[in-house]
Amino acid sequence: MANYLTAGALAIAHTNFSTDQSALLALKAHITSDPQNILTANWSSASNSDICKWVGVTCGARHHRVMALNLSHMGLAGVIPPHLGNLSFLVELGLKNNSFHGPLPEELSRLCRLKAIDFQNNNFMGTIPSWFGSFAKLQTFILADNGFSGFIPTAIFNLSALETIMLSRNQLLGTQHTQRNRQLNNGEGHIP
Repeated sequence: MANYLTAGALAIAHTNFSTDQSALLALKAHITSDPQNILTANWSSASNSDICKWVGVTCGARHHRVMALNLSHMGLAGVIPPHLGNLSFLVELGLKNNSFHGPLPEELSRLCRLKAIDFQNNNFMGTIPSWFGSFAKLQTFILADNGFSGFIPTAIFNLSALETIMLSRNQLLGTQHTQRNRQLNNGEGHIP
């Protein structure tokens, strides 16, 4: 029976490892420019490739799952694929000073362990998704220097662990609550 449990545990570990590897390889496939050939030369699709040794990847000692992904300052361009939402042990996600663009996929909302997000100085656009407000453990939230527009979701300000928030140099209008109060004070709205 001990052999069965060990084999079962290994199968689960391999499946989880494969899930993380697939998510990272999907990200690599969505990179349109890697000027320093960092991911091209280092992230391999070989089944025996140890993702915990890939540049920018940090794994946890206990489960050997991806806990941090830091691709900051690499000059990368591309979009974030929905597959990144499968990195279920991810605590830190850093993409600072690159040229990632487009909207953020809703699948990132599954990263419930996130404590730090740094997407500063990219070309992300669209509205800031309200699901960022569901990251109960989030301490650092940096989206400065992008192309986000619209309102700042009020749910973000309910995050009790939040210590640092940087949203400057986007095209943001404030929170929906602030806008609603402005309309009421200017006689532009009515109380339902």
